[in-house]
Amino acid sequence: MEYKESIELITSKNNFYIDLGLNRISQALEKLGNPHNKLKYIHVAGTNGKGSVCAILASVLKEYGLNVGLYTSPHIWEYTERIKFNNIEIPQEKFAEYTEKIYSLGIHLTEFEILTIMAFLYFKEQCADIVILETGLGGKLDATNVIQENLCSVITHIDLDHTEILGNTKEEIAAEKAGIIKHNCPIITSMGFEAIRDKAEKENSLFMLISPFVNPKYTEALSLKGKHQEENLALALGALNYIFPEIKEQTLIYGLKKVQNPCRFEFRKDKNLVIDACHNPNGIQALKQNLDEYFPNEKRRYVFGCLNTKDYKKMISILFEEGDEIYFNEFNYPKACSYEELSSNCPIKSYKFKDCSILTKDKLNIICGSFYMLGQMKFLED
Repeated sequence: MEYKESIELITSKNNFYIDLGLNRISQALEKLGNPHNKLKYIHVAGTNGKGSVCAILASVLKEYGLNVGLYTSPHIWEYTERIKFNNIEIPQEKFAEYTEKIYSLGIHLTEFEILTIMAFLYFKEQCADIVILETGLGGKLDATNVIQENLCSVITHIDLDHTEILGNTKEEIAAEKAGIIKHNCPIITSMGFEAIRDKAEKENSLFMLISPFVNPKYTEALSLKGKHQEENLALALGALNYIFPEIKEQTLIYGLKKVQNPCRFEFRKDKNLVIDACHNPNGIQALKQNLDEYFPNEKRRYVFGCLNTKDYKKMISILFEEGDEIYFNEFNYPKACSYEELSSNCPIKSYKFKDCSILTKDKLNIICGSFYMLGQMKFLED
């Protein structure tokens, strides 16, 4: 099987849907010898910040000398971005090999379940010392939650997102995220939701509430910029200090300088361009605050697009101001907002985005919104 064929299989309508539950993936892993039971994990759930926390943990632990598996989602340009070992993506030929192996089991699996099994197989084969494991959606019934124990669970910032699946209040969503808490395995969070505390108590798990403030020497070292990263950094440092208290300060600083997590308030000076995959109101709020802090006096040109399952009306109301130049991107993806949906809810004059020729350096260019939109903007790969 070739890589291109494996992608076509994984993204077919038979697999490309959400169906939370652990029965299918458990059956498949059983047939494969339960490779996930032979690995050690830091398991990360939350609404916003999961990817950044995972990237920080992986970078520091690699700097510390461990062989680190990193499983995150979604990808931006290639599926192989989701599965990394020591910061190197899984080879395409290995990706195709595992796809064929998983399909041969004869168990109907979702796209995310296939990828999660693939990550377990690859990290076991590579003899990973530790795996940084990011949930896809929720926690309790997420495919990654098939693991039986972890070194610790981390729950990042929680906000209203995927409400049609996870619940209509932050407390309900917190209860779903708290499903990753394992018996006698500590939980680290910066938010004191009752549901998380109750789950920790039920599982006899140490509950650690981290203050979202960090020594400036660490925030200055971190390659990821933005005020919102301070909370993510605090969580990552909390986990590292608890599990690996022997890590030296210099190792932490070197690891923080090397963190890679593209399209999270990423500034490209040569194009006067900010790229941010902020796809819900909380993420948009963080972007707005960062723009006001880092670029307070620059005129702004936006290219924005998102899915119609998101609260795009609120996102528009938070982000744009009179005087902004606004383009809405009607990208090709199921449930992507049309130009009409976005423009009709924007009180400021807007235009339909056509190509990157509008991104001149006379203004600060901001491309923001859905991961799926960014993935279709091939000119961003340069």
